[in-house]
Formats: sequence, structure tokens, C-alpha cells
Amino acid sequence: MVPWFAVDDSEGFGSATMERLYRSLRRIRRVEEEIARVYPSDKIKSPVHLSIGQEAVSVGVCATLRPDDIVFGTYRSHALYLAKGGDLRRMIAELYGKLHGCGKGKAGSMHLVDVRAGVMGTSAVVGTTIPHAVGYAYALRQRREDRVVVAFFGDGASEEGVFWESLNFAALKRLPMIFVCENNLYAIHTPLSMRQPPGSIADRVRPFGLAAERIEDNDVSAIHERTREALSLLRDGRSGPIFLECMTYRWREHVGPNEDFDLGYRTRDEAKPWIDNDPMARLAAALTPARRERMDAEIEAEIREAFQSAEASPWPPDGELYRDVYGEVEWDAS
Repeated sequence: MVPWFAVDDSEGFGSATMERLYRSLRRIRRVEEEIARVYPSDKIKSPVHLSIGQEAVSVGVCATLRPDDIVFGTYRSHALYLAKGGDLRRMIAELYGKLHGCGKGKAGSMHLVDVRAGVMGTSAVVGTTIPHAVGYAYALRQRREDRVVVAFFGDGASEEGVFWESLNFAALKRLPMIFVCENNLYAIHTPLSMRQPPGSIADRVRPFGLAAERIEDNDVSAIHERTREALSLLRDGRSGPIFLECMTYRWREHVGPNEDFDLGYRTRDEAKPWIDNDPMARLAAALTPARRERMDAEIEAEIREAFQSAEASPWPPDGELYRDVYGEVEWDAS
């Protein structure tokens, strides 16, 4: 089948790209494994929704973005935050509830933000950042900027009314944005097959006038290439919004650090093909052992320093509880 665009292989998927993708995948995986290790100690004060198994979507997309491009995400936010360039030290401090966190210790894992890196926010409420992304893209269109906005969300968010309203407005205004559906086949514990009729989400999106494609098998290289071409079309004004449904699978429980196959809603046999096809392991096998070991050592040192920094960071003072609650407005009494 011919995809909705012809991929330009002129840049190729060379060793430099493989190394960059591997480093990002490995870094996110090891950060979250360390979060899972520390979590039972109660040092981490925020509930955590781990992206272990799903990293390829954020990494494949964000590796193609410019620093000034914008992303909005969901409560399963660690992979997106880190892949887009968010500050690791501030992220871990935020999970610890510390003052030096990216939300001053008040936001937690589900509400990460790093405006410097173009991470404009993630949310614990399903679907709520999708219209925010559309609004930002509309502003870019009005200003005639060539930046692009990417909205990340899960398959469950496609069942919210605001999702379809956002698609309609984005298509109508030909907004410079990519909708990225991280389809991990479950909305918490309910499988997709019990919530939606047969067929892909991409199939249901096309009638709104969006170019849409489903990318199978958690394929980081395919996600990377399709996003790269999509960005070229959007920056040149040759396309309206684009929809990518990226099939993926989470390895851990919906919320928390553990496995959950004993709950009965899914089986280890179902997960096995996804684990065996781990894109991080496949990229690792393509790198030279010396180069891979050097990157791994650098990642471990960075993670160790980030957790040590979070431990040493102070708690927010009592007065911080009342800051950032309301916007400061100056009134002219005259």
C-alpha cells in the first residue's frame, strides 16, 4: 500500500540518527526504571504513569522537531517531556515534590511543563490538552510562523467529544499541527475492542479532511520518518493538520511501578510480542558495543546526579502553596 506521502530517504536512517534515537530511548527507559525502583520508598510524592514500552512514539516524533516547536501531552508524560528536551533534574525534583521541580513541587508527574523546551503542559484529565494544542496552532497560523504543534494523547481520548471538535476546527483552519494518538489498546483496563467498532482510529479521522495513517508495531524508525515528512509539508503550507495513530503497548500497570497481568484484563502472552520487539533493544544491537557502553555510562551518570539533586532540593515553603493560584492583574482605579 502506498502511504499518504512518499518518504524522502535523502537524509537516510544512518548511524547518527540511530545513535540519537537509541540514546533517547535508553535514557527514558532507565529514568523510569529508576522511578519504579524508588517509588515504593515513598520518596516520590506523586502518582506515576510510566511510559515503559511506549517510548518509541515520543522519541520518534520529538527527534524530528525543532527546539521552538510545541508539544502538549497526557498524564503519561515522562517520555514526551524528556524526548522534547525537558530538564531531567527538574522533572525528578517535581516527582519528589521539591521546590526546584518544574512545577515548584506542586504539579507532580501528571502536570509536567518546560516552556523553554516547548513542553507547554500535560494534564491528568483525558483529552484536555488537545484543544490547547489547537489554540496554540491557530495562533501560529495567525502569526504566519513556521513552527508546528504536536498534540499527544491516548486512544481513550479519541472517545471524548472535544477530540472530534478539535479535529474539525484544525481541519477547517488548516492548522500546522500533528495529532499523535498513542494507541496502547487500553483505556486503563478496558480494551479497545470493547469500546470502539472494528477499524482504526485513523480510518474514522479521515472524513474530517485530515491526512491520516496508522503506524504498526511500535516502529520508531517509521514514526521518525513519517513525522519528518509531515513536518516538511506543514512548514511549507502544503498540508493541513496530519494525524498519526501509533500502535504501542505499555509494559507496566496503568498507574504505578509494577506489572499487572494478575488483574485478568490482559495476559503476559499478549504482551510478549511487544516486549520481544522492543525498539530500544533492536537499535542497541545495531550499534557498536563500545559506543553503546559509552552512551549507557553517560546516561547512568546523568540519572544518578538527577536523583541526588532531587534528594538535596528543599521542600517548598508554606507560602508557596498560595502562589500561582491566580494571575496577577493590575487594576486602574481611575
